Amino acid sequence: MQARRYLASFDWLLLGSVLIVCAVGVGVIYSATVGTPVSGAFHRQVLWLLLGLVLMLLALGIDYHTLAEFSYVFYGLGLLLLGLTLLFGRIVNASKSWLGVGGAQFQPSELAKAATILMLAAFLGREQSRGGLGMARFAAISGIIGMPVLLIMLQPDLGTAVTFAPLLAGVTFIAGIRVRTLVILALIAMLALPIVWGHLKPYQKERVKTFVEPTRDPKGAGYQLIQSLIAVGSGGILGKGFLAGTQGQLQFLPEQHTDFILAVLAEERGFIGSMFVLALYFMIIYRCLATARAARDRLGVFLAVGVVCVFGGQALLNIGVVVGLLPTTGVPLPLMSYGGSSLVSTLLGMGLVLNVWMRRLVN
Repeated sequence: MQARRYLASFDWLLLGSVLIVCAVGVGVIYSATVGTPVSGAFHRQVLWLLLGLVLMLLALGIDYHTLAEFSYVFYGLGLLLLGLTLLFGRIVNASKSWLGVGGAQFQPSELAKAATILMLAAFLGREQSRGGLGMARFAAISGIIGMPVLLIMLQPDLGTAVTFAPLLAGVTFIAGIRVRTLVILALIAMLALPIVWGHLKPYQKERVKTFVEPTRDPKGAGYQLIQSLIAVGSGGILGKGFLAGTQGQLQFLPEQHTDFILAVLAEERGFIGSMFVLALYFMIIYRCLATARAARDRLGVFLAVGVVCVFGGQALLNIGVVVGLLPTTGVPLPLMSYGGSSLVSTLLGMGLVLNVWMRRLVN
């Protein structure tokens, strides 16, 4: 009887949108890698997708209150894996962010996102806040987010670290941050900008300069962005067709199956296909926000808010890079880009949101 009630209140719209985006992503990965040295990426992504779906069902099947009781265990494990990555990790693109287990490679930083969201929700969901969010509670929230971010920055992986910023902004806003605290933080951020710029790596500074003026180095730092804009623009209204894109099929577009997978989609499926996928992303974000609004307790609210902030922020960051609105960061498009760690982490998050929605009417 209880299982039937859970199924009756299941968010099929969110699940359907997630599965369609995953299916589109697998298809675009095949198109972007077929006949290339990384053609095996398609088969690996399918295996990661199956694993992610199993873990999503597991996150959905266990009551999120029970999961929250063990949040410190998941959080501690995430920090441990990040520490091991600094010691024994594999260097890819000048960042020691990959850890190997047997023959498989994964990014602990992606799994740390889900653990951090669960830890934050457990912390903020324990008690009702009175008088808004003061500096003490904000410092605790910053510490929970700051520890994995610090370990990720040491790799160094600035792109992944930036994806934690929407999480901090979202949970502090929902928790009721005070205006005085917000003003103080804004002043600190403005004063810290010159310091942050001074600590950026030369290639990171070059990315920012290239964003401002892409044509300053068209064969070097600006090459990715220029090729991405060509791919997006050449797709037109209906696109060139499956396996018919020139920028993708002729390998002009670097990282086309990871960071710039949306450019491949835009070239092959055009404006209509791109808008269809973007509409699915909007639907996923909308359903996550609806879940946060309908949640029966603060724990459910912060779980849904945490997931949607990380998911939406990462999606907007990737899309902004592809269309030239943001500097290149190396952040994958969630659910679509090739990468098992990102896919599994995102599906785990969606499992938590479905968990909250399914149990919203339980007394």
